[in-house]
Amino acid sequence: MTIFKGIVLLIALLSVQASKAEEAWQSPEYLQLTFVEVALHNEYRPGEFGVRKWLKPVKVWLVHHADEQEKHTTLTRYHLQHLAQITGHAVGFASSAADANMIVIFSEAAQWQQDLRTVSGNPNMQPPEDAVCMFGSTADAGQALKRAWVVIPVDHAQSHRSLVSCIVEEITQAMGLPNDSEHVFPSVFNDKTPEALLTGLDALLLKMLYLPAIKPGMHAAQVRPILARQLQQWQQDGTIEQAEQSVRRSPLYEMMGF
Repeated sequence: MTIFKGIVLLIALLSVQASKAEEAWQSPEYLQLTFVEVALHNEYRPGEFGVRKWLKPVKVWLVHHADEQEKHTTLTRYHLQHLAQITGHAVGFASSAADANMIVIFSEAAQWQQDLRTVSGNPNMQPPEDAVCMFGSTADAGQALKRAWVVIPVDHAQSHRSLVSCIVEEITQAMGLPNDSEHVFPSVFNDKTPEALLTGLDALLLKMLYLPAIKPGMHAAQVRPILARQLQQWQQDGTIEQAEQSVRRSPLYEMMGF
């Protein structure tokens, strides 16, 4: 059975268990499957990969090639603060471009292909036809992330009503959750849903990724027993039950009027 089919079947089974008050995504089994799907797979490359995560502080530098710089800076700052709060990892703005290990470019449709090629270092980089925004990352030999970039063509994103979701999804994916999947719900990693801000499920995925016991390079067989123990504890102490309520206590949610 594929992971996709496994997730679909698990959702179906959980949804008919009337005795359980929890949402389907709050099941520890579903959370494990979803972590493997989002963290250990990639939407552009087949197969399973090892865990990728930051060990060093994430230092973000913004490049503005579009108007409304203050707005874009504020939205990004609030999201970085939210990521730091959820993961417990140091995430914030760099003091200079030279000090940064993540570059976020607010571009325009007319030049975003050039911005992609410049920031990625790939002179042949072409955005997929259906892409509204993009991210990329590189890791060291041990799979610890060492550099990442995000390019958001602002006018293109706004025409799809996706500016905020681009900021949230692409930067979050650059933290080490690279895969999109229509079987992960509710989540910013599901392009078939209207989620623009992090959900309770997304927050739990980030918390799982940044558990100290989860190491770069680990594969599914190694992470499953660690996650099983941690999820059992989170189920007992209310972390899973309160995840949706907790994720909404952020400046970005307040700014967006939720």
